[in-house]
Amino acid sequence: MKTKYFIPIIFLLLFTRCSTNSNADLKNFPEGYTPEEVGTRISKRFISGKHMLHKKNGKDGIHYAEVCTWYGALKYAVAVGDKALIKQLQNKFEPLFTTEANYQPLMNHVDLNMFGCLPFEFYQITKDQRYYDMGLPYADTQWQVPDTATTEEKNWARKGFSWQTRLWIDDMFMITIIQSQAYKATGKREYIDRAAREMVMYLDEFQHPNGLFYHAPDVPFYWGRGNGWMAAGMTELLRYLPKDNQDRPRILEGYRLMMKNLKNYQLPDGMWSQLVDDPACWAETSGTAMFTYAMITGVKQGWLDKKEYSPVARKAWMALIPYINEEGDVTEVCIGTNKKNDKQYYYDRRRIVGDYHGQAPILWCCFALIE
Repeated sequence: MKTKYFIPIIFLLLFTRCSTNSNADLKNFPEGYTPEEVGTRISKRFISGKHMLHKKNGKDGIHYAEVCTWYGALKYAVAVGDKALIKQLQNKFEPLFTTEANYQPLMNHVDLNMFGCLPFEFYQITKDQRYYDMGLPYADTQWQVPDTATTEEKNWARKGFSWQTRLWIDDMFMITIIQSQAYKATGKREYIDRAAREMVMYLDEFQHPNGLFYHAPDVPFYWGRGNGWMAAGMTELLRYLPKDNQDRPRILEGYRLMMKNLKNYQLPDGMWSQLVDDPACWAETSGTAMFTYAMITGVKQGWLDKKEYSPVARKAWMALIPYINEEGDVTEVCIGTNKKNDKQYYYDRRRIVGDYHGQAPILWCCFALIE
C-alpha cells in the first residue's frame, strides 16, 4: 500500500511546491496584472498624450519625465516585439526634427541633458543617423564646461566630474542614463566610465548605513522618488557597465545595500512611503515603481538572490496595479518636488494623476518583467 501511493504523493508535493512558488515568481500574473496588459495600456495612453514641457532659461523643452516615459514605452515595445507601437513612438518623435525642433531642450542642466538618452535609444533600434547626431551633443556637453560656468561648476570639472554636478540624488539617474546610452551607441568607454566615477562619488557622499539617501546634504529626509531615482540610476548603470570597470564592485555594493534595506521598509501592502522610513506617511506610486524596477532587474540580472527578492518585487508590482485607473493613468504620484528642509513639506506634497513621473517607472517594470 505504501508503494501504491508513493508516486502520486510525490507529484502532489511537487505540484503544491510549484503552486506556492508561482505566488513569488516574476512570470505568472493574474489577468489584469501581466506586464503585457499593463505596458500596452500605459503606452497607448502616452501615444495619445500631450507634451510635458519644462521651462529653463526662458525656453520650453521636453520634460525629463516625458523622456523617461517615452524611453520606457520604447523599451517595452522592443521587449514585446510590437513593431506598430515602435512606429507610433517614432511618429510622435518625428516633429522634434522639424516643426517641434524648438522643444529640444537646452544643454545646460542635468535635467535637460538627459533628453539625449531618448534619441540614442531610437538610434539603437533604427540605426537612423539623425537620432545619433541629436543625442551625442547631450552626452558630450555634460562634461564640456561652458564659458558661463560658475566657480563651483568649474571645480567639479577639475575633479573629473560633470560640471552639472549639484549633489541632488535625482542626478544619479539623469547623468547615468545619458552617459550609459552614449556608451551603448558609440562603444566608447569614456562615457560610462565617467558616469561610474560620478556614481561612486555620490555613493560615498550620500549613502547612509540604512542604504538610503537624503534628498540633498542639507535636507535630511529620505524622499521616496528621490531614492527611486538613485535606485534606478544604479540599475541602469550596472546594466551596461563593463565587468572590468574598477568602480563596478563599489556600485554593486551600494546597490545591494539599498535593496536590502528597502526590503525592510516595504509596507505590509507592498508599497513604499513618500518618506521611505516613515510608515505613517502616505504610500506613493512613482518611488514604489522605481524600487520595483530596480529589484526586478536585480533578480533578472543575478545581482540579487531570487528567493529573497522575487517575493518583494512581486508584492510591490501587485500593489501598484490597482493604482492605475480606467484611463491608464497612475494615481497617487507626488508632484514635482524641489528640496526643502522641512519634513511637513514632503507630507503635504500634492498627489496627482497621470503624471509622467508615475507613468514612466511602471513602463520600466513592464519591460524588465518581460526581458
